Order: sequence, then structure tokens, then C-alpha cells
Amino acid sequence: MMNSGTERRMDLPGFETEFVDFPHYIIRITERIWHDRDVALCLKWYSDDCAIHTLGGDIAGAQTVVDNTWATLRAFPDRRLDADNVIWSNEGDGKFYSSHLITSKMTNEGDSEFGPATGKKVRVQTIAECLCQDNKVIEEWLVRDNLAIVQQLGFSADQIAKRQARADAETAFNLLAFHATNRAQTRASQGLTAQPGSAADCAIRRMHALWQLRDIKTAARLSDFRVDASYPGGSRLYGPDQVSDWMAPMLEALGDTRISIDHVAEIPYLGDARDVSLRWSVTGTHSGSGRYGPATGAEVYILGVSHLRVMNGRVREDVSIWDDLALRRQIETARL
Repeated sequence: MMNSGTERRMDLPGFETEFVDFPHYIIRITERIWHDRDVALCLKWYSDDCAIHTLGGDIAGAQTVVDNTWATLRAFPDRRLDADNVIWSNEGDGKFYSSHLITSKMTNEGDSEFGPATGKKVRVQTIAECLCQDNKVIEEWLVRDNLAIVQQLGFSADQIAKRQARADAETAFNLLAFHATNRAQTRASQGLTAQPGSAADCAIRRMHALWQLRDIKTAARLSDFRVDASYPGGSRLYGPDQVSDWMAPMLEALGDTRISIDHVAEIPYLGDARDVSLRWSVTGTHSGSGRYGPATGAEVYILGVSHLRVMNGRVREDVSIWDDLALRRQIETARL
């Protein structure tokens, strides 16, 4: 991807000629910003009013991206963003949408949002979904496995979530209230669908079975018996049984879950396999003990992204990421 020649492989109106296709644009700008440490290029490649959506709250603007990037590098100076995959779609009107799966290795040499420097090494997965036009990112949805980060740093996720909730209260910010509109939109949404029999259709039906229908048999039928899954907290799962076992305390904690599929992209992989990215949102009520302690009755919201490889009509690989630390922060907010 970094030595992809100079000949354009697709029509990219409004994008600089050095980018031979859209995935090359996404990987190359990430390389220059993060690996070359040319952070000021964010001012070139992000729009002035770009909204970046995260489960912990939104930020806006290219300068804010610059400031946050430097803050991350002060805490993790050797951080890398290595591309695992880019699943993309042409949105029309010169707009392109990327779903960029990233693995980062880094050492915590400075104080971070999670606590004082620990000197520990961390590996974490992130998915950045970017809507791009005219050589700029104009909107982004960012999900990172922050639970895996704090666990590898040796911190208590629940204690950090409590501290963040208390800090929110001191600044009159309420993460539950912030997501009220998102929860209402998810509950009201019919969600996106795909052509019956397609890889995207298989991926969507499996997500509905796991999160909304709570139908283990259907989810297993839509999965390869060797399905390899990565879930928050750096959890690595093998087979539908382990996926189901992992989801059980999640669904015990969150009653009446409803999922909305908010964006779909699908590209070919090797042979007849297909790679599918789903950006999705879930709303539910913290009505059971399960994974997050005694029920609070809080209505919570999850922003998630999944990369799924579909082979022979079944999901063979599943990387699903959401910020489980920010979900805990919502629950701790309800406890204040």
C-alpha cells in the first residue's frame, strides 16, 4: 500500500494525484501524520469543522485533531498505527467512506487520560471511519478498545470510569444526557439492510441475532464453526460458543437492547470471500447485574464498528470494537 505506484486505479475527483485509489489515501495520510510525526498535516487533511464522534463525546475541527494527536504522543511517544484493513464505499457526489482497522503498539511513557505513566507496553485495536471529500476528512466515527488499554496499563476500568464520571459532574457534563438524542435515533431507526443472500446481509442478520433477538442458534448458524472474534478488553474468541459465552453477561446487564445498522460497506477479499464493515449503535437499559455490577436503570448507548469476513455464506472473522470504558462511564454517571 505504501509503494503502490503512480497510476490512478480509480476515479478520485478532488483528491491529489499522488493517491492512486481511496484506500491508498487513507493509509498514506495516516502514515504521514502518525509515523512521520507530521501532525500539522491534520490541518490539511481534516476540514475546519470536521466532527469526530466517539462514545466518550464528540470533538470538532482540524486544530482539535492536532491537539489531541500531540496529547496522545506525549503519553505514548512510540505509538504506531499499522493498517490491518480498509473497507470502503463510494457514497456519491465525490464523497468516499473508509473503515480503517488499525493495530497500535505503544509504550506509556507520559501521563495519559487514564492515569500516571506506567512504562508499560500496550497493544490495542481501533477502527476509524471517515467520510471524505475533496482530499479532506469531513466527518469521522472513532472507536478504540480503551478497556484493553487500561487493563494492560494495570488500572481498574471501573475506578477510571468512576473518576471520569465525577470529573464530568464537576464540569456539568453528563454523558447519559449527551447521548439522549443518539439513543432516541437508534430506537426509532429501522436500520440499514442489504441485498438478501449477500455477505453484508449475512453480517447484518448475525448482528441482529446477537444483540436484539438474543438468538444464539441463528447467530451460530450464520457463523463459521471456527469463527475468530476480537471483542473489547482484548478478548480473543474462537467458535460461536465462545462468542455466545462472552455476550451472555453483556446481555444480562443490558435489557431491551435494540441495534441499528447505520453504515454498511462491502469489498471483495480472496476468492469468493467478502469483507464487510458495519457501523452500528445499540441502546439498552442497565437492568441486570451481569458485567457491570448492580443495575442502575440507566438507559445507555453504544457506538460500535465491526469488520467481518464472510466466507461460504458465514462469518469467519469478526473484529467488533466499542469503547467499553465509556459505557462504564455512563453507568457510573447514573450512580452519582
